[in-house]
Formats: sequence, structure tokens, C-alpha cells
Amino acid sequence: MLTVLSMFYYICLRRRARTATRGEPMNNRRAIESNRALPINVEVVQYAKEVLDFSSHYGSENSMSYTMWNLAGTPNVYPSSGDFTQTAVFRTYGTWWEVCPSARSPFTRTPPNFHSHDYVELAFDEPVYPTAIHVLETYHPGAVVRILACSASPYSQTLPAEVRWEILWSEPPTKVNSPQARRFAPSIKRINFPTNLIRLEVNSSLLDYYTELDAVVLHGLRERPVLSLNTSLIDMNDLDDDDEEEDGEQDSCSMDILNKQFSAAAFKEWTTNGYFDKLPYELIQLILSHLAVPDLCRLSQTCKLLYQHCCDPLQYIHLSLQPYWARINDTALEYLQSRCILVQWLNLSWTGNRGTISLSAFSRFLKVCGSELVRLELSCGHFLNEACLEVIAETCLNLQELNLSSCDKLPPQAFNHIAKLCNLTRLILYRTKVEQTALLSILNFCSDLQHLSLGSCVMIEDYDTIASMMGAKCKKLRTLDLWRCKNITENGIAELASGCPLLEELDLGWCPTLQSSTGCFAHLARKLPNLQKLFLTANRSVCDSDIDELAANCTNLRQLDILGTRMVSPASLRKLLESCKDLSLLDVSFCSQIDNRVVLELNANFPNVLIKKSFTQ
Repeated sequence: MLTVLSMFYYICLRRRARTATRGEPMNNRRAIESNRALPINVEVVQYAKEVLDFSSHYGSENSMSYTMWNLAGTPNVYPSSGDFTQTAVFRTYGTWWEVCPSARSPFTRTPPNFHSHDYVELAFDEPVYPTAIHVLETYHPGAVVRILACSASPYSQTLPAEVRWEILWSEPPTKVNSPQARRFAPSIKRINFPTNLIRLEVNSSLLDYYTELDAVVLHGLRERPVLSLNTSLIDMNDLDDDDEEEDGEQDSCSMDILNKQFSAAAFKEWTTNGYFDKLPYELIQLILSHLAVPDLCRLSQTCKLLYQHCCDPLQYIHLSLQPYWARINDTALEYLQSRCILVQWLNLSWTGNRGTISLSAFSRFLKVCGSELVRLELSCGHFLNEACLEVIAETCLNLQELNLSSCDKLPPQAFNHIAKLCNLTRLILYRTKVEQTALLSILNFCSDLQHLSLGSCVMIEDYDTIASMMGAKCKKLRTLDLWRCKNITENGIAELASGCPLLEELDLGWCPTLQSSTGCFAHLARKLPNLQKLFLTANRSVCDSDIDELAANCTNLRQLDILGTRMVSPASLRKLLESCKDLSLLDVSFCSQIDNRVVLELNANFPNVLIKKSFTQ
């Protein structure tokens, strides 16, 4: 009887709580009256206070247009649809960047549930237990593939002993047929800690154009929610924080076990290994090469034979730890160390932030495992400092590819050490603080460079000098990214085109100091007949004569972006499309002479070319 009365009293309280409006302050009379019996958990609704970190954005480092910083605060555009500068836009979309000359070979053994290509981290004012997250998408929605919450507050003065990331929602990328705005509100998982740090991970590979995000809304409760009657009286998360509740978390959770599973273990003695004794060692190795790292962790616990195979350094020739960025720490690197003595490709992108990897652990790992390294990916590695680059330069003497994309915490002087890596063929410095002196030294000593990315490097004072050095020293250069370089002129372009005749890809998007009237674009077309990709985005001066030169000289062209020009006519585009038989991407957004009728006509006559034209509602 007492139990029935207790349940009836509890139901009355819940009904009373529901009469309060969403977001009703605690000092409201109704809330105060309810609190006399039982504290009412009022839902807090808040927009992001600030953007803490991100992997890339379309915009400039010195403005707000198309930057991730637009995600802070209330909506600027929503519910309107279209291409607006006040939104957050990532650097890439579709698969175009995967089929151009600068594309990199993917790492194998990536777990099938990891789809993320970019991310943004957002801080909110008040830590809450999340009940809902709404992403306001204003153009080509559908890029968000994962939402995570962090246990550490970005406003805490000290880092906690443990930084936990929990997946609130995760799904493979999906195709959204409409480019119109929407409020994306997936059903999220309940977590057992309050958070004011939310991370969105995106994959734009299925999108027809750049996705645009306007704001993120976090709904949550100040206190841990009271259990409903149809739930267990004990939250299983209290008993086991690493409980694998869904398939999407299994690989991440398995990385926690990495620290102990690879240590020596006692196995029961068997006289034989069954049918495994009949298989050649190499065949077992080949079978195991298709397993992801967490699967190797699990398999290593089965028997001594498979433990030996799982710990063989040959299994770690190509190793990507990026999918497990939230779980990689000093201990994980220590246990992997003996298995990675032969590693040639290593991906540590997104790892190590918020103190999870120390400088000493990273240095120890590279000193043991860096001698055979050919490719090193460190994108968004904010734990890196000058000492780390010094260790890389001293130990990774065979290094050919180095990715420091968005390592914007590295001090300018750190980049001087890269000049010691004389075998480099690929260097990605997008969104870094590299300065002119260091870059000139790199170009002077790394003459084998074939792929160079300097997009959004705002600390370089004179790009003409840089272009002149490239023309003099980097004769093998095939791809060059100068996205949003603010001061290159026709003189630098002339030096570059004359000295680097093998160029197949050139990104001069948002370079405002280049003017067609100087003949710089026509000179490029004549000097670089191998061009396959050319981005002249937002250069208002591009005109018919430039397009005619491309049609006459660059017949291998596959991708062309002339967004924003008012001086290109439909006739010149037809000539280009007739001459460049391999052209597959043409962006004519905001080209005033190319209206929708022209686009429809060109699409009908050249069906193999995807002609992009964005709109503003």
C-alpha cells in the first residue's frame, strides 16, 4: 500500500512539473512552490557562447564571412535558405578534393563507423545534462554525422584528471535532396555528466555544394534528470562508464583497453593451435591486416599465437589513430611503441588536445618509431610546440609527407625546423602561423616538393617573394594552394608559372590583389598546359579573354571555379566546355551574366559537367 501511495505522489509531482513552461527560471513563483516539495529540474535552452576549435573553414582568419565563428550566438540567417556570408562553412564539399592531383591516399583499416572529415567545438555558458541538440542548417544540410559531449569545462582553470568524450548521436552520411534550411534535431543519448562543450563532426562527401550552419542550440537540465517509471532504478552508466551501449562506440571504448590488452598476458597452455598450425604465418598476417586496431586488441587476448600476430610490427606499417582521437593518451602511445618500430604512415590528427598527450610521451614515441616514417599526419594537433617539430626533424629523416593543417597554436619559429626535412614531397601548412623567413628556408632546402598548401597563412608578408623562390627552387611542384593569400601580384604569378611548368593544380581563390587587366591569368594559361584544377574564386576581374586562353591552352582542365565574376559571358563558357572534354566541375555561382536559364542550357548540352550555381533566398 505504501508503495502505491508513493508512486501516486510521484506521478502528481511529475504532472505538476510538466505545467511549467520550457526554460522557466527557477525563481518563478510556480517553480518555487514546486520546490517546496521536490526540486523541479527546469530545462535550460542556450546558444553557443563561443567557437573553441575547428578543423577548417571557407572564410578568412581576419573576417567573419563564411567562418566557423558565425556559429556563436543566436541565428543570423535561419529560417532563410541560401548562400549567406554570415554562416559557418567548411572548406570542402563532395568528393572533388579526393579526385584532384593534390588528393592523398587514404589510410586503410579505418573503422566502418568513423565517417568524420571535419569538426567544430562549441562552448556554452552553463553545464547541463543534454536533452536535445538542434543544429540550424541553412544551405545543403546533411553534413553532420556525429555529435559528442565533453566532461571537461572549457572555462575551468585546471584540467581534470580524466577528459571524457561521449557520443550523443552518430550516423553514416546521408543524402538530403533539398538544399533548403532545416532544424536538425536528432535523438541523443543520455549521459551521466553535465557538459558545456559540444563537438559536431561532419562529412560533406554526399553534398552537392558547401553546407552552411547558422547556430547550435543546446537543451539540457541543470540537475541529473529524475528517472522515469519505465526505467531501471539504477543507471548502468554509474556502474560502468565504458559500457558499450551501441555499435558506434565499440571501437572507441576498445581503445581504452589498448593500454592493458597489449601488455604481456598469461594464456592457457595448449599443445597445438588447431588449424592455425596449418596456415602459413604470412597468410594469418594477411587476414589480420583487414582488422581495425580495436579488433586487434580483442583478438590478441584469445591465445598466444594470435597475440604474437597482433603484436607483430608488420601489422602497424600504416597506422591511423585519428578515429580514436578521444581515447589516445600517453599510455596508449607507450603500449603501441614496441609495435610501431616499422611504422611508415602515421596519422595522429585530432589527437592529444586538452593535455591527453604530453610533449615527453610524443617525443619518446617518435624517437623509437620515427626512423622509418614516410608520412606523418598531425592535423589540429594543438599539443605540438617547437620542441616537437625539432624531434620530428631530428628523428624522421626519411619523412616525405608532413601535414600540420590547422596547427594554429604552433609558434612561428617552430617552422624553421622543417627545413631539415630535405626529402619532403608534400607539406600542408594550411591555417598555420608560418612566417616568410621560415618558409623561404623550407623552399630552399626542400627542393623535391611536389605538393604545397599555404592556404590561409596570414603571417606571410610578401607572397611574391615566396612565389619567386618556388619558381627558382621547386621545379617539381605539381599542386599549390594559395587560398586567401592577400598580397600576391602578377609578378609572383609570372615567376611561379615560368619556374614551375609541371603544375597541375593551382588554388588562387580569394586572392584580391590579382587583376586580369595585368594579363596574369592569360599568362598562367599559356605557361601551365597541364593544369587540371584552377580555382579563381571571388576574383571579380576574370573575363572572357581569360576563359578563352584556358580553352585554347589548358585542355586537360577538370575543375574550374570562377565564382563571383561579372565579366564572363555564356559564349566563352561554351567555348571552354567544347575544348576541355574532361571538365567535370564548373562553379559559376554569383556570376551575373550566367543566370539559371544559361545553366540549364549548358547542363543539357554538356551533361557530364556539374555546373554549380548557388543562390540566396
